[in-house]
Amino acid sequence: MTTGLIPGGQPPDPGPTGGLPQQRHEPAEQEALHIDNRSRSSVITARAAASFEPVGRSVASARAFVRDTLQGWGYADIVDDAVVLTSELVTNAVVHAGTSADVLCLRSDDGVRIEVGDHYPEREIPLQGQAVNMGSPDREGGRGLQLCAALAGHWGVDYTPTQKLVWFQLALPGRPVGARAAGPALPSALLPLADGRVRVAVVQIDRTGALTSWNEDAEELFGYAAEQVIGKPLSDLAAWPHTPGTGTGIAEALRLSRWEGSYGIRGASGRVTSVYASHLRVRDTTGEPSTVCLLVRDHERAVLQTPLRVPASDTATASDGQSTDPFEVFIGSPAPDDLDGLLQRTVERARDMLDGDSAFLLLATDDETELEVRASTGLPSARQRFARVPVEAGPGRYGSARMPAVHDDLTAVPGAVPLLSGTGMRSVVTVPLKVEGRLTGSLGVAAESPGRYSNEEALRLQFAADRIALAVESARLGELERLRRGSLSFLVEASDLLAGTLDRDQTLALMAQMTVPTLSTWCAVYTIADQASEPYLSYVLHEDEELIDGIKSLLSKISPPDPVPTPGARVWSAPGEAAHQAALRSSMRSLGMSGGPPHQVTSASGIGPTLATASAVGGETVVLPLVARNRVIGMLTLGKPTDEHFRQEILELAEDLSRRAALALDNARLYSERTAISQALQRSLLPPELPVIEGVEVEVIYRAAGEGNEVGGDFYDLFPIRDGAYGFAIGDVCGTGPNAAAVTGLARHALRLLAREGLSGPAVLERLNSAILDEGARSRFLTLLYGELWPQEDGSALLKVVCAGHPLPLRLRQDGTVEPAAEPQPLLGVMDDLELYEQTVTLDPGDVLLCVTDGVTERREGARMLGDDGLADVLTTCTGLTAGAVAARIMRAVERFAQDAPSDDMAILAMRVPGLHTD
Repeated sequence: MTTGLIPGGQPPDPGPTGGLPQQRHEPAEQEALHIDNRSRSSVITARAAASFEPVGRSVASARAFVRDTLQGWGYADIVDDAVVLTSELVTNAVVHAGTSADVLCLRSDDGVRIEVGDHYPEREIPLQGQAVNMGSPDREGGRGLQLCAALAGHWGVDYTPTQKLVWFQLALPGRPVGARAAGPALPSALLPLADGRVRVAVVQIDRTGALTSWNEDAEELFGYAAEQVIGKPLSDLAAWPHTPGTGTGIAEALRLSRWEGSYGIRGASGRVTSVYASHLRVRDTTGEPSTVCLLVRDHERAVLQTPLRVPASDTATASDGQSTDPFEVFIGSPAPDDLDGLLQRTVERARDMLDGDSAFLLLATDDETELEVRASTGLPSARQRFARVPVEAGPGRYGSARMPAVHDDLTAVPGAVPLLSGTGMRSVVTVPLKVEGRLTGSLGVAAESPGRYSNEEALRLQFAADRIALAVESARLGELERLRRGSLSFLVEASDLLAGTLDRDQTLALMAQMTVPTLSTWCAVYTIADQASEPYLSYVLHEDEELIDGIKSLLSKISPPDPVPTPGARVWSAPGEAAHQAALRSSMRSLGMSGGPPHQVTSASGIGPTLATASAVGGETVVLPLVARNRVIGMLTLGKPTDEHFRQEILELAEDLSRRAALALDNARLYSERTAISQALQRSLLPPELPVIEGVEVEVIYRAAGEGNEVGGDFYDLFPIRDGAYGFAIGDVCGTGPNAAAVTGLARHALRLLAREGLSGPAVLERLNSAILDEGARSRFLTLLYGELWPQEDGSALLKVVCAGHPLPLRLRQDGTVEPAAEPQPLLGVMDDLELYEQTVTLDPGDVLLCVTDGVTERREGARMLGDDGLADVLTTCTGLTAGAVAARIMRAVERFAQDAPSDDMAILAMRVPGLHTD
């Protein structure tokens, strides 16, 4: 069914319609009368239209639509006649003709006109003056037109070659000005209670949802001055009873032409006041729409609430002879299409049916061990929503939600109904909701006075519960299916994000950001380094960043939760209790009640952060263990603000997330440990610092290519051998990883030891070759450039060099020429017998000796390679530069040669003889 309600304006032309199976015609004089009346109709002040599908249920929906429309217009006196006529005409269309029906209600100063059109495929145009046989009252068809003639002031049938429209008009009965409806006189004891003066808050909201007016009663009820709220969205103050995304929200309700219902308004004190509201959509003289809201305290709803729409005559048998659906009798039509809307209407109808002060509805968890509060009216809904109570609250049938129960006075049996503790309710009747013998929920109605309910009320409520149980279960399963689809999407995205990083700190941040605000209002992550360590508070996040520091300070002052490996969420009350005690102490100090001298009284300005923190963590707090590889590595703590609870589905989703997050966190830990070990080993394979050589400039640049600087095979060294003599080396072990690192360490330390024994360069390398071969399967090929350096008194430097399979060192002269400074010889780690020799090189003042590993010369970009020639070309541009500038220019040229990151380690050793006199 689709509906629309548009105040003001002229009615549009009716769409294509059909007709009834039997052709009926009016006398010509009657038809002329009706057409004349329609042409003289006064200006239409409001209209409402709806379309109904060709199913039997549409008849009841059409009746409810017309009843709602006329009640909203204040025309309760003609509702019964209009409903009867509409029922007959819509029955003809959807049942007998088998087509959809279009219903249009028009309001004018003269009365109400209702048009019903069908889409019957066959139609003939009646001739003027043709006699009409209205038919026998006992016939199946024809009663609709007879009723129109009997009940309506004017009626008629409009034809075109393709459509037919039956309409009737009802005049408004005479009544005193301002009287809308009257009820029977009631004894004073039965009148609704009010706390002193009844205050009606009148607020107006523009088309964007922002408040534009706020009267004095609104200031008194909610504590805000007008200037504090004008311009703010109503959604900032409204505590809407429906879960966002699953039902009608505040924005949708404000767009409806007329709406009544309960919700909460969060006052200036932070407390939520339950209100009953009546919304009316209006237009100003410029055509700008806005919504006027009348608000009273929820227990004073009788001031605004429209009487129940279902008259006694409509609850038994419909005018078409078919029994009305008991579900529609209780819920009304159309029924809400979402679970929260259905449950909220259910508790409101149940409360009104038994004339109670409050009502509540709980749904059972999958294992039927607990009940979760999903809807309530007349109770502090924000505090009760999603709270859980056990199905078996006590011994005996009256302590079980599986059986109906009546409690005359709850003060005599404290705790019999845990949900009502501290609410002031005295008597209560509860009944189970069951589907195929399985408990699916519980419905209860309570009153503030004792002895209000008996077994008769329990039977009435059980009858209503039986009627709605299947619809509630169907809606609940639909909601669960939507939640599960959303949960799967959430977990897939979470897994992708967690798998995309191996950084521990980033993993902690992702864990928190995925839970806030999707699953909770705030969260804290505790980590455990090892089994002997205490849990450590590693990360805290709140949806309001200003509250993070307060929560972190609070959690640091209390003992962390126990690292229990048991799966599932468990309640942790310590944060809420600690925050409550801190807020209490702050309040006492601000009031001068701390017992100290007056000058120690703290100003009230310091209370704000403490109270804000207490409110932030005052709700339910749960802890989920982070278990990876059979060890608890931390805890994920989720929390809600004051008076809020977690729903079971959210806790199950959080448990799935904690398992994934625990494995990601442990992987990040292992990777961090591996990286730290690798970096420490790499640093141990490089000399701690370079010696200062008088008369020679030395510069080294080292770049490890592995991720996280994992150990590579390139190394360098520069060390003193004896007075005036220094050894230098640069080498490359085949491969990377631990095995290459072992050979690297062997080579660097063996070079120092052998050189300081006074051996020549070839002898040093031959013994190193034997040591590498002794490693057996762990041995690796090694290219090595080894030399000894003697600075000379004339400013030059004498070098003796052995190049064992390594890229040749290059000598840059002052005139810019570049030449190799050694000849290639066999590499180490291949054969036992090596015949190596050393070459002597003299570096004149201004000369540079450049030594590199093959990661420099083999730098590639596609099919291009830098090579020895490319390196020499770069070196020719370095004339006159210091050793540091030469090394930096070479490295910059290598990095720019290709866009991709280097795939091999690189080491550059540059030595320059500046001479006796330098600039």
